[in-house]
Amino acid sequence: MAGSGTDKSKPAADLAGPVVILVEPQLGENIGMCARAMGNFGLKRLRLVKPRDGWPNVHARRSASGADHILDAVELFETVGEAVADCTLLFATTARAHDQAKPVRGPEAAAQEMITAAVGGGTAGILFGRERYGLENHEVALANRIVTFPVNPAFASLNLAQAVLLMGYEWFKHATGGALPYAMPERSEPASQHQMTAFFDNLVAELDRVEFLRPPEKRDTMLVNLRNIFTRMDPTRQDIHTLHGAVMAIAEGRKGPAKGGVLDGAQATKLRALLAERAAAGHGDDAGSMRGLARMLRRNPTDAERLLWEHLRKDRRFAGQFKRQTPVGRHIPDFVSFPHRIAIELVNPDESDAIATDRAARKDWLEARDYRVVLIEAAMVERDIAEVLGRLEAVVKG
Repeated sequence: MAGSGTDKSKPAADLAGPVVILVEPQLGENIGMCARAMGNFGLKRLRLVKPRDGWPNVHARRSASGADHILDAVELFETVGEAVADCTLLFATTARAHDQAKPVRGPEAAAQEMITAAVGGGTAGILFGRERYGLENHEVALANRIVTFPVNPAFASLNLAQAVLLMGYEWFKHATGGALPYAMPERSEPASQHQMTAFFDNLVAELDRVEFLRPPEKRDTMLVNLRNIFTRMDPTRQDIHTLHGAVMAIAEGRKGPAKGGVLDGAQATKLRALLAERAAAGHGDDAGSMRGLARMLRRNPTDAERLLWEHLRKDRRFAGQFKRQTPVGRHIPDFVSFPHRIAIELVNPDESDAIATDRAARKDWLEARDYRVVLIEAAMVERDIAEVLGRLEAVVKG
């Protein structure tokens, strides 16, 4: 799978770009980051003049983020003169004027000149100086042009990779005509006026039902404003379908899983009591019924269970460690952590003897299989969830 923006299944840009020349770079990390910047914009030729820490350099490869093909083809030179000997057009990057009578270009104009030189069969090069103090006067003197960046004059220093990236970006932009690597495809045709009218009529009908368009004397103005909101969007057919569905869902109200279940908290508590009594009466061996029970309880949590589950999912101490209403053998504890072998049972108020008996049997079964069973009063969860979570943390830590 491709990484963040890197896709080796796509063909690499094959363009005759300028040579990047780093003069006495000090850190291998900087060389690697320069190679990465070059790779971003299709530059391939990297030359090093007396790198301080020698070559090859493991730190350069680590920071190149996959631009190994550039590092593998690095050329080494002892002097700047040797490194630029074949260049027919040479730019020296510097933030200082150096008091030399040379044409000064911005990166955009420099990129255009480099492209022209390549078309004519020449070799363009870009000199980048040392991290601490840049290029010396005699090195700038070798260049045909000076290139500098429109930066804050009071804070003009760029690091090496930033300077390489800026020049690479301008060159690649002009070499490719500014073409972007991808565009968002049009997934749905524009909505027709008929669709817009049908949607708006439905919206107005629902707003009328809740008496939103009031007072009557402002109704027409409100309708015009509402219609303009949607016409300014230039919606597609799919947009209108989605908006229509959203309006109808709001109008019909939440139901089913969107509400957390089909029962409210009190009804869910009664359901759990009935199911526990059914299990205590000896109907717990049916695997199909147990799976159905798990699904039913999962969709219909009590208020206490919903509150505790929300914290177990979001609290960093427990996130990802617990499951809700998951069968353990033929039993279904309220919450279970398989990594920690902990089962949590919520004790609801005024429970019947059948429910208590069923829970005791479940507790014995789980403890016989090395599970730690934690009994928590549902009222305590709703009254002081922080204390409950602190108790659970102590159990998890053993």
